[in-house]
Amino acid sequence: MIRLISLILFSAALVQAKPVSIIFDTDMGNDVDDVMALAMIHQLERRGACKLLACTSTKDHIKSAPFIDVINTYYGRPDIPVGAVRKGVTPQIGKYIALADKKSSTGELVYPRQLDTGLDAPDAVDLIRKTLAAQPDGSVKLIQVGFSTNLAQLLDSKADTHSKLSGPDLVKKKVSQLLVMAGAFTPNGKYKNHREYNVIMDIPAAQKIAKEWPTEILWSGFEVGAALRYPWKSISEDFTKPTPNLMHESYIAYVGKPGTENALWDLTCVLHAAYPDRNYFGLSQKGQVHVTDQGLTHFTAKSDGRDRYFTMTASQQIRVLETLVQLVSTPPPAR
Repeated sequence: MIRLISLILFSAALVQAKPVSIIFDTDMGNDVDDVMALAMIHQLERRGACKLLACTSTKDHIKSAPFIDVINTYYGRPDIPVGAVRKGVTPQIGKYIALADKKSSTGELVYPRQLDTGLDAPDAVDLIRKTLAAQPDGSVKLIQVGFSTNLAQLLDSKADTHSKLSGPDLVKKKVSQLLVMAGAFTPNGKYKNHREYNVIMDIPAAQKIAKEWPTEILWSGFEVGAALRYPWKSISEDFTKPTPNLMHESYIAYVGKPGTENALWDLTCVLHAAYPDRNYFGLSQKGQVHVTDQGLTHFTAKSDGRDRYFTMTASQQIRVLETLVQLVSTPPPAR
């Protein structure tokens, strides 16, 4: 009997330890926290906490998807499929994705990649549909840390060769949870009427997600990531290997001024997706998020609501920041 109970408990532990399957949707090329968030996913996968199924870009620049490929290759996973947005926003190159084309004195790419341009990448929505269709029901967590463009288009998608289901039905069947870095949810204070960047750059798409998404949504608001600043001491001391170092170069290219400690908005969604039961963040009561025509995010409490947003105490803030730094600063596997 004791042996049977021990076996049951051991089996339960194995179930709980099963890696979380993730699709990562990012506006790679805008803020450098996208780089850190994807690096963090790879480190979590090395620990067995998650499995990265695919990455998609919502930044409509031809080097956004290749830079995602650069990061995946840098962390030893060149096989991760990468999709590119169609008819997206922010076509500007940004401050760091030109590193995808950086060459050595011998003319070779400093940071290898397989994908040359986003035009060669599969359509993001098609890749998401293909990826979801191949997964067990209710098994995938979608992490959106850029604009809502791809996921809004996903909701508009029809049956295809990957699945006979419409976009909403496919999502409802395959996705367990959507984690979104978007909006602001401080009831009072300086972020009360904050028009958050990921929302205002594609308001119609954000409104569609808030209104029509068929599974639970967890929102990480601007105020949470703004309270988490990456320590400059780590940037200056923890990225000495390998050389050249993609993380260090990306960060410096983005912040420009030495000593700048960048906010870590996107990393919050990754941390909670991988470790939802470790009390890194609190969650609000259930409710419904509404996106206004001006890009504001309003939360209304409802006992049967679909949405919740992250909260963070002072003690959680210290613990979360230390965890993020440890994950981001861990070197990639030897090449």
